[in-house]
Amino acid sequence: MDAITTRMTQGRGRVFESILETVGDTPAIRINTLAPEGVEIYVKAEFFNPAGSVKDRLALSIIEEAERDGHLRPGQTVVEATSGNTGIGLAMVCAAKGYPLVVTMADSFSVERRKLMRMMGAKVVLTPRAEKGFGMYRKAVELAEANGWFLARQFETEANARIHENTTAREILADFRDRRLDYWVTGYGTGGTVTGVGRVMRRERPDTKIILSEPANAQLLGSGHAQSRNADHSPAESHPAFEPHPIQGWTPDFIPHVLQEAVDGGLYDELIPVSGPDGIAWAQKLAQREGILTGVSGGATFAVAMKIAERAEKGSVVLCMLPDTGERYMSTPLFEAIPEEMTDDEVALSKSTPGYQLG
Repeated sequence: MDAITTRMTQGRGRVFESILETVGDTPAIRINTLAPEGVEIYVKAEFFNPAGSVKDRLALSIIEEAERDGHLRPGQTVVEATSGNTGIGLAMVCAAKGYPLVVTMADSFSVERRKLMRMMGAKVVLTPRAEKGFGMYRKAVELAEANGWFLARQFETEANARIHENTTAREILADFRDRRLDYWVTGYGTGGTVTGVGRVMRRERPDTKIILSEPANAQLLGSGHAQSRNADHSPAESHPAFEPHPIQGWTPDFIPHVLQEAVDGGLYDELIPVSGPDGIAWAQKLAQREGILTGVSGGATFAVAMKIAERAEKGSVVLCMLPDTGERYMSTPLFEAIPEEMTDDEVALSKSTPGYQLG
């Protein structure tokens, strides 16, 4: 007799007017195999956003706030510098709302990201990797000024931290209402997540310790070296502590203005560096032992969460951000050791029965 599943679903009780209404409300998921005994670890899976990353929140916030205040005109071209996820989020939002989008991106970032943006109608202008994030940033500024385009300014805009204050933080508070939450762990790209969530947690869950992380070989905050800025808060130059690192989406070669509030306002309790190889290793472990597919940034954040969990007292609860999905890292070191062809074990399995073998 066939087994009958007991799992049932009932729908959301609503229909959605556009893809944009599905941004946010991402789940916090318990880690069952990898968590140390006596400590609960949860991950906030931002790849449940419709375009696959936490940056969907930011992209929607930037465009809708610009529409409301009149800075973005109907049909005006949007331009932004991005390592990929913000660009993908903006491509989704602009496609849904009818705005042309031009993205500038250093050619060191994964080709999947370029293709995803182009698939949704964006133009992607590549800049030399030697010029790092500062180069792609300046290219976006040049294009905006030369063409009268709307510059999204994800690294400076108040719309960035505000969306995390209004959504991400509220979701965390609701999910852990009447429950312990001892640690919240995140990395930073623009700094919007830690700043926005940090504002709320300091007010409403001051018992929760906020742990921030950055790449071990690009410790901009850990260096103690202040970022030089222009009058509009944009970076004046590349930060001297930056080195190229494999944690795409984290830590550009400058300290964003949005992040500066978290630094100056004490919105995190501890700064822990993590290596790129550790991020890759833990992303692979999450996939293979928990069935959770995240990118290198998610693996790096989880690596730090594991360090916290291993030293935490029994009964502690840790929540870790997973910014995006692993599927946009197929051409990166995250998948380097994953074979395309059958392994010896797989060939042996194929040969263990007589039919349907490759020649």
